Amino acid sequence: MSKLFKTSIVIALVAFVFTSCDKTRRKLQFMPDMYQSVSGEPYEESNVFENGSEAQLPAVGSVSRGHIPYEYPDTNEGYLSAKKNLKSPLTPEDFDSKKSAQLYQIYCVVCHGKKGNGLGDLVKREKFLGIPNYKDRDITEGSIYHVLMHGKNMMGSHASQLTEKERWLIVKHVQELRKNLLK
Repeated sequence: MSKLFKTSIVIALVAFVFTSCDKTRRKLQFMPDMYQSVSGEPYEESNVFENGSEAQLPAVGSVSRGHIPYEYPDTNEGYLSAKKNLKSPLTPEDFDSKKSAQLYQIYCVVCHGKKGNGLGDLVKREKFLGIPNYKDRDITEGSIYHVLMHGKNMMGSHASQLTEKERWLIVKHVQELRKNLLK
């Protein structure tokens, strides 16, 4: 390369550096989207839909992703219907006794006790009284699941804290505890 060419490249680079560092006025924006937002407002008027709004209600009968509808209502009739008809969809391969015991420990032991005898820490401290012993109750997998979904008496719903599979795992664990109490 000739010496003149190398010198002209050095001069061009020096000129570029000094002109590009001019903070008083912006000459060129390399990424204009970072400076001017291209987003729109979700509720602005539009002619795309009939009512003029971009936000629309979900279609009738649609189900949110990840949500499984529960068909039994939060009534005594719903409880009795679930008790009689609701069965676990879990196969023996789906059942994980370690995971179910862990979930029971997290959500149930504090009231129902480790053995399901109704003698959890809150009962021992007399914070709650009248927690049922599993052996004294006529419960089925459907009734246990329904109570986990909607709650019953002083027990609140655990539907927002547990997935469907986790609720069924707890149901299986409660049934095992009840079987051990009946021996």
